[in-house]
Amino acid sequence: MAKTNSTMLPLGTEAIDFSLPNYNSRFKEKIDFFQDYSNSKNYKGYVLAFWCNHCPYVLFVEDRFIAIANEYLKKGICFLAINSNDVTTHPEDSPEKMIAQSKKYPFPYLYDKSQQIAKSYRAACTPDFFVFNKDKKLFYRGQIDDSRPENSFSNNDKNSNGEDLKFALDCLLKEKDYPSDIQQKASMGCNIKWKSGNEPDYF
Repeated sequence: MAKTNSTMLPLGTEAIDFSLPNYNSRFKEKIDFFQDYSNSKNYKGYVLAFWCNHCPYVLFVEDRFIAIANEYLKKGICFLAINSNDVTTHPEDSPEKMIAQSKKYPFPYLYDKSQQIAKSYRAACTPDFFVFNKDKKLFYRGQIDDSRPENSFSNNDKNSNGEDLKFALDCLLKEKDYPSDIQQKASMGCNIKWKSGNEPDYF
C-alpha cells in the first residue's frame, strides 16, 4: 500500500462521459453516465467516487459514504462508485468480489478494467471523490472529511463524519459557490493499483 493524495483536478473541469459494466444487481448491467444520468432527469449534482473492496481507507469511510448517499439521493444527487484497480495483482477487487460488496450500496458499482476512466479524471487514490454540478462542471474534489484510519486507533473522535463532502453537497443544492475562504483538502488513501506499464504520468 502506497499512501497517496488526490491530484485535485481543476475546479470547473467538465465531466467526461463513460460506459462501464455495473456489478450492483439493483441497477442495470451497464451504466452509460450521460445517457442514464442526464440533466433531463433533474439531477442536481453528481458524485463520482473511485473506490475498491480492500483498501483500509475505503473501508474506514464506507458506512459514512453509504449514509451520505442514502441521504442525498433523496435530494437529487447521483452517486456512482468506480473500481479501477488491477485485479490480477489484487484479486480481492475482482468483479466477483464487487458483486458481494455492492449488496449494501444504494448506487451502481462500476468496473474500469482499462483504467482509462481513472486516468481521464486523474484519479490517484481510493477513495477519491469528485462532485459535479448539474451542468457537469467540477464543483468539489478531495476528502470526505479529516478522518483517517491511522488516527482512529488512538483517538475515538476521529471516526468519519463526512463533513467535507456534505458541506460541498449542501452548497451545491443551495446553488451557492463553494466558499473561496474554505480550503478543499485532498483525499488520501491507497494508490490506485495500476497495471504494469499503464501507470499515468501524474502517478
